[in-house]
Amino acid sequence: MGKVVRFEAPRTASIVTEDDPPLGPDEVRLRTLYSGISAGTELTAYRGSNPYLTKRWDDDQRLFVPGSTSREYPLDGWGYEEVGEVVETGAEVTSVRAGQVVWGTWGHRTSCVRSAEYAADRILDPDADPMLGIFSQIGAIALNVVLDADIHIGETVAVFGLGVPGQIAAQLARLNGARVIGVDAIPGRLELARSLGAEEVLDAREGSVAERVHELTQGRGADVSLEVSGRYPALHEAIRSTAYSARVVAAGFFQGEGQGLLLGEEFHHNRVQVVCSQISGVAPALSYRWNPHRVARTAIDLAVAGRLQVRPLVSHVLPFSDAAKAFELLDTTPEQAVQVVLEMERGSNP
Repeated sequence: MGKVVRFEAPRTASIVTEDDPPLGPDEVRLRTLYSGISAGTELTAYRGSNPYLTKRWDDDQRLFVPGSTSREYPLDGWGYEEVGEVVETGAEVTSVRAGQVVWGTWGHRTSCVRSAEYAADRILDPDADPMLGIFSQIGAIALNVVLDADIHIGETVAVFGLGVPGQIAAQLARLNGARVIGVDAIPGRLELARSLGAEEVLDAREGSVAERVHELTQGRGADVSLEVSGRYPALHEAIRSTAYSARVVAAGFFQGEGQGLLLGEEFHHNRVQVVCSQISGVAPALSYRWNPHRVARTAIDLAVAGRLQVRPLVSHVLPFSDAAKAFELLDTTPEQAVQVVLEMERGSNP
């Protein structure tokens, strides 16, 4: 029997058992080593604010429609930051062997079965820290933001929200040749961003962020602003901070109505372009060369090469049995955590 994190109701997480699926001849069984918790999208399921829990997503129309819901409690945790070890291979598998470490997404569960093709495409360098493997999807989300931003060498990029995806996006923007200004309301995250290369950091609690961004850019404003917090007032301030006829990339998962977003002000008068970045696809202009797997692979390769520093983002490593405490930590005291990771206890997996 395996185990999985389940949300029984809003803000109620538990660990339940589940049957281990049988192994097909072209499949492999993975024993999870680490599973990272997303402090953005995943917490919307934990808290009950996700629109899938109040409306139904119509795939044909690509619309949320009332009348029923796409998801309901109990709900298995949406973990999408996993890394595991191959512990069993099917009779026909030749591309993967036991002991290899594989990154991917399979939820907060102690084990899973995946195709050999899936595993072979995601083998982690054997010399790398296995913890790096949890950053494939969250790293891809951040990289997709930077691809959508179309950053050029010498430009100034303001990053609003310095949680995990914001910290990664800030580093990637620098790799793209940008000068980075990081913005957050949590001092520890500002200090972390500075230590990872942000040229300037601004404390949102002090106000006048847009004015200070303009001062730092000789009155022009940021060439591109990245909104990664999912907070409407931050999106409004990102718009205010951005240069005339320039771009804001909105990657945060906003919840509820857009209170604090005043579109009749700088957005209207400065012709600011607001672009959504979402990991299910890439920018149309890149779609012939890039796809979500290439984005994830690139994020992992950059981390393994040391060009992207992700290990400093891990603030807590808790045993899998403490999953409820981990979610409560991120929900109630976000200022105390950045990336929270669940570590599987030896012997809990097949």
